Amino acid sequence: MDLQLNEELLAFREAAREFAQARMAPFAAQWDAEHHFPKDVIAAGGELGFCGLYAPEDIGGLGVSRLASAIVFEELAVACPSTAAYFTIHNMATWMLGTWGSQALKDDWGQALTAGSKLGSYCLTEPGAGSDAASLKTRAVRDGSDYLISGSKAFISGGGSSDLLIVMARTGGDGPKGISAFAVPADAPGISYGRQEEKMGWHSQPTCGITFDKVRVPEHYRLGEEGQGFTFAMKGLDGGRINIAACSLGGAQAALDQARSYLGEREQFGKPIGHFQALQFRLADMATQQVAARQMVHTAAMKLDAGAEDASAWCAMAKRFATDAGFAIVNDALQLHGGYGYTREFPLEKLLRDLRVHQILEGTNEVMRVIVSRYLLGSTRELR
Repeated sequence: MDLQLNEELLAFREAAREFAQARMAPFAAQWDAEHHFPKDVIAAGGELGFCGLYAPEDIGGLGVSRLASAIVFEELAVACPSTAAYFTIHNMATWMLGTWGSQALKDDWGQALTAGSKLGSYCLTEPGAGSDAASLKTRAVRDGSDYLISGSKAFISGGGSSDLLIVMARTGGDGPKGISAFAVPADAPGISYGRQEEKMGWHSQPTCGITFDKVRVPEHYRLGEEGQGFTFAMKGLDGGRINIAACSLGGAQAALDQARSYLGEREQFGKPIGHFQALQFRLADMATQQVAARQMVHTAAMKLDAGAEDASAWCAMAKRFATDAGFAIVNDALQLHGGYGYTREFPLEKLLRDLRVHQILEGTNEVMRVIVSRYLLGSTRELR
C-alpha cells in the first residue's frame, strides 16, 4: 500500500491549505470568542468543492476519494478544527443525499448543498439514544403518500442554522431494521429548535436539540427503501470517523507547529528551552504520535475507498487512535508553553477545547474499541 501522496493529492492539500490560511486562520479566535457560525466562509469553501468533496458528480460533487477528503479536512482543521468539523458533517449529509436520494430530491437540493449555498445537518443522536443508536425513538408514520415524523434529536451540529436535515426515524419495529432515513427541510412546519448548547469548544458552529411534531415529509424525500436507514447511517459514520480523525490531525499539527516555534524562541536559564533534552524528547514523542496517527487515518481511508472487508474496523481504529493522540499532542504542547499556554494569547487552549469532543462524537472511543474487538473475535482474518 503506497502511503506517498501523488500529485493530485498534493494539489488538493495545497488548495485546502491556501484557503484555510487565508479565509479561516485569521478569524478562528474571533469566531470562537463570539460563537460565530461563518456561513459565508463555508460557502466560499463550497466554490472550491469543499462542501461536496466525495458527493456524487451528478449533484455537483467532486466525487473524490476518502483519502483526498481526509487530506483536505486536515488542512482546514489546522486553521480551525471547529469549522473544519462542520465541513465534514455537511459533506456526510450531502453524500448521503447524493448516494441514496431520489432523483427528485437530488434535483431539489443536490446542487445547493455541494455549492455550500444551503447547509446540511445529520440527525441520528437522541436524548435517550447515543452510543445505542439502534434504540432511537423518533418515528415516521405513513399518512397517504407522505410520512409524519415525530420525536426529538440531540446535539445536532448546525441545528437552527442549517437548511436540510438528514433524519433517522423508525418506520418499523424495534432494532436497526426498523429505521429509515429522510431528508427534511429545516423550516418545515412542526420543527422546533431548542436552546443552543453552551459547549466547551466547537464555538464556531451551533449545536442544539430538534423536536419534530408530525412533520410532513413526502415519500420521495426518503433515502432508499424503508428499513435501510440504519445501514446508511453506519456507512456514513465509517467515513465520518475518518473525517473527524483528520480534524484531530489538523488541530494536533497546529499545536505541534506552535510548540516547535516556542521551543526555539522562549529562553530560560540563558538559552532557548529547546536545548533541554527533556523537552526535546517530549517534542519527538509528539511528532511520532502525529505521524503514526496520520498514517493510520490515511490507511483507513484507502481501505474504505477500496471497499475492504475490514474497512469499518480500520475506520474505528483510526478514529480512536488519532483523536486520542491529537488531544494528547495538544495537551503536551500546552504544557510546553507553561502558563502562557493556558491563556488565549496562544491558540492552544482553543485547540484543546475543540479537540476534546472528537473522542466522543461519531461514536465514543469506547465504542470504537467494541467495533474493533467484535471484528477480531468474529473474523478469521487479521487486520493488516
